[in-house]
Amino acid sequence: MPNFGVFIFPTDQTIHPVPLARAVEERLFDSLFFPEHTHIPVSRTTPYPAGGDLPEQYWRSHDPFIALTAAAAVTDKIKLGTGISLITERDPIQMAKECASVDVISGGRLILGIGSGWNVEEMTNHGTPYKHRWKIVQERILAMKQIWTEDEAEFHGQFVDFDPIWSWPKPIQQGGPPIWMGANSPWVFDRIVDYCDGWMPIGGPGSGNLARLRTACKKAGRSFEDVTLALFGAPTNQEQLEGRIEQGFTELIFNLPQGDPDQVLKALDSIAELVGKVRG
Repeated sequence: MPNFGVFIFPTDQTIHPVPLARAVEERLFDSLFFPEHTHIPVSRTTPYPAGGDLPEQYWRSHDPFIALTAAAAVTDKIKLGTGISLITERDPIQMAKECASVDVISGGRLILGIGSGWNVEEMTNHGTPYKHRWKIVQERILAMKQIWTEDEAEFHGQFVDFDPIWSWPKPIQQGGPPIWMGANSPWVFDRIVDYCDGWMPIGGPGSGNLARLRTACKKAGRSFEDVTLALFGAPTNQEQLEGRIEQGFTELIFNLPQGDPDQVLKALDSIAELVGKVRG
């Protein structure tokens, strides 16, 4: 049976992360995910990928690791994930510490959903050249893995470079939290097999993309079955949802609306009812 979770931008204008986390666990969901944007530049020419005006929650969201820590403190079972964390906007040494701390505090429940981001001006404010964003993501993830697994970690790359360091705590999960790539481009599959544990596209796999992932795994000598398939923005239509499960997705993550607490909990109850039908 697949796992079912939800995600929401945790802002100061919607339900607080603590009662939401409690409600998610009480309704027997398996996971809760929070997206990330550190800020949105007032002057922006990069278009919103979904079209139209950029929703306000993009510049009002809490830091996901702080919100997830609050959620961890009031839950015992649900997985707690970033959906997604923008690696292009974070220092890898500091981020390795944050991830390890959340994993330890939660008892080994962190999932690290990652991406490079789409907003050129946003990442430029963090000193990240847009054209190098994916190389930077790769080096920062590989560097964090060293910090999570080595007593005296070091890394020497083009964009990340440090001599041996001490950094504790180490994550509870062996090798660090599972890393799921939240991207859906022709180049994503080699990146997944290089440094990720799962793939988390938005809405669906796209034509032929599961086959492309299989090909990338075979080329890299990696088992396709070892790659977690997580669907971000899972459909709320039962037939469509069951179709995604038949495709091989084992993690189905539904979008919760921005709204007041009553609106969010009503939506959560509706999704819980759908999940109950699928679980039988």
